[in-house]
Parts: sequence; structure tokens; C-alpha cells
Amino acid sequence: MKISNVIVSLDLGAAAADRVQLAASVAERFEATLTGVAARQVPALIAVNDIREAERIYEIEDRRAREQLVEARALFERAADRGIQTAWRAALHEPTAYLVAQARAADVVVVGRHGPADGDPGLLAVSAGALLMEVGRPVIVAPPGIERLAARRVVVAWKDTREARRAVQDALPFLSRAAAVHVVALGPGAHEEGAEDVATYLVGHGANVTTHLLPSPAVAASEELLRFAQREGADLIVMGAYGHSRLREWTFGGVTRDILEGTSLCCLMSH
Repeated sequence: MKISNVIVSLDLGAAAADRVQLAASVAERFEATLTGVAARQVPALIAVNDIREAERIYEIEDRRAREQLVEARALFERAADRGIQTAWRAALHEPTAYLVAQARAADVVVVGRHGPADGDPGLLAVSAGALLMEVGRPVIVAPPGIERLAARRVVVAWKDTREARRAVQDALPFLSRAAAVHVVALGPGAHEEGAEDVATYLVGHGANVTTHLLPSPAVAASEELLRFAQREGADLIVMGAYGHSRLREWTFGGVTRDILEGTSLCCLMSH
């Protein structure tokens, strides 16, 4: 199965160059275009007594935003230098909304993990959680410090929900090329039958699959999932993302939240 366009979110955080290189490795593997996307919103005119002072402040912010977008493009072009086809999209716009719009032409979107321990990525940063809920495309959440995604060994976190089914479908280009795929049914409600059905489906797409049942993890489900993936030498986890909107903000299930904030491996997630 083909991937033709990989989109990567650009900001000026410490992990941005690693993320671009990782996305470039995916584009190179699938002979796809790599599209860098960045946006920066300029604050509206503030309410002050002197309109000229307000305009002066706005012009400073506008100039700073444009300079940061130029800096992001330069970073993208340096980090993506693999001889692959590239494209660039940027705008003075709210970053997450702009990336959602650009993803209409993407097969997969690569975004950074921004957990409490990751530092401030700046005003170009995109919220991985909000993106997942809005974008309608598979999202690879990339932790800092990972520069390549081989996806030779992949773990599928299976739960018989539409989100997990969507994630398996979205991940087929990776799963069908992997050397080993581990379908893991995790948690008290885990059923071997569902995992076996998914395994049979994936075998039909050329995947090399084994199934695993972990009904009673000794630690948090997210930690058990990461431990299992690390034991198997996997570098990609495929899973559904579970959340809903509350007062204009997204809230997430425990495993989804933990993975978004603290995963040590790349995760392909779908909602």
C-alpha cells in the first residue's frame, strides 16, 4: 500500500530537527513527498489608549512571526536533506487549525510529543491531542531524540473499537512491510478471539503476525504496552486515540493521555 505525502509539523523547539529527519525517513522509505507545515498566529490588536502604540506592537509581533516562519523553513530544509521531494506550507494562522487544513492532502501527519517534561516548543507548536481529534488522518506522535522510523517491528494495541479498527487500517502501509507485527489485547476486557481475527486480517495483507493476551497488567496499561514493545524491539506502536470535547478542550482516556504526554516510542494513532 502506498504513502504519497508525509506532512511534518514544524516548530522551533529543541526536538524539531529530529522530527523532520524522522518524517524524512518515512518519506524516503515510501518514495513520498515530505511537506513541512508551520504557522504562527499574530495576536490581535490589544486595547490601549494610544492606537498608534497598539499598531506599533502589532507590527513588531507580525514581523517576529514572519521571521520565525522563515527560520522554521530553513530548519526544515536543512533537516530534510535526503534527496527526497519536498514541499513547504506556512501561514500567519493558528498552528493546529492550519495543520488540520493542510492535512487534507496527507497520508500521514508527523507531530511532536509535547509532554510536561519536554520544554516549551514555542508559538509554532501544535497540540498532538487536538490534532488527533480534528484531522481525520493517522498521526505519528514522535518523542524527542528519535531521528528515524524503520517500523521493522510493530506493536498493535488492540481493543475492539472503531478507533482501533481505524488505526489498523491506517497503519497497513507500515504493517504490511514490517518484519514482525505483534497484536496485543491489553486489559481486563481483552479477548483473544478479536486479536486473532485482526491477525488473520493482517496476514491477508502480507504481514507477519503474532498475537498476545495481557489481561491483567501489573502496572498502568500504557506502561505495560511500552514495556512489551521495548521487550520485542519494536519502534512503532499502532493504537486508537480515545477522547471527547469538553468546554472547547479535548479530554482523553488514560492510555491515550499517557502516550501523548510520555511515550518513548513513536506511536501511530487514529481517532
